[in-house]
Amino acid sequence: MQSNRLQLNTNKSELLWCTTARWQYQLPQSALRIGTDAIIPSTSVRDLGIFIDADLSMRFHVQRTVASCFVMLRQLRSIRQSVPSLVVALVLTRLDYGNATLAGIPATLINGLQSVVNAAARSIAGVRRSTRITDTLASFHWLRTSQRIQFKLAVIVYRALYGIAPQYLSDRPTASRC
Repeated sequence: MQSNRLQLNTNKSELLWCTTARWQYQLPQSALRIGTDAIIPSTSVRDLGIFIDADLSMRFHVQRTVASCFVMLRQLRSIRQSVPSLVVALVLTRLDYGNATLAGIPATLINGLQSVVNAAARSIAGVRRSTRITDTLASFHWLRTSQRIQFKLAVIVYRALYGIAPQYLSDRPTASRC
């Protein structure tokens, strides 16, 4: 690495062994030595703000996202009706960031994210928790969380097929180009 003038920063480097939850106990727990540096394995790592678990379940990412969004909603409670766009900007954008990586996660995790969307809609509309939220979501033109993930994937695929995606996605051969 030194020939390329790259240096390992052990404070910022993380090691993740990936396997199914069933085989997690068999993974080595000892540090990996690279030169004189040692990197200790983690159960989850963060890359561009997205947390990845060792079993690739995205459970830790969803838990962190839900927790941070509920904290923001509590902080915005006092001004929620005067500035509803602030709730959308701070909460929904956090939910939507990287949500294409959540495709295929279990429904229980999606339900956790959906509870944040429901709470944000209730906060803006000023309705009680016991009130059905479906009509409120429709009045705001908000998609359910699973639909938001599918929409994001559809947009990425559309852009890749028509060459308007970033180059790392557009340069891939597709069935229509072969």
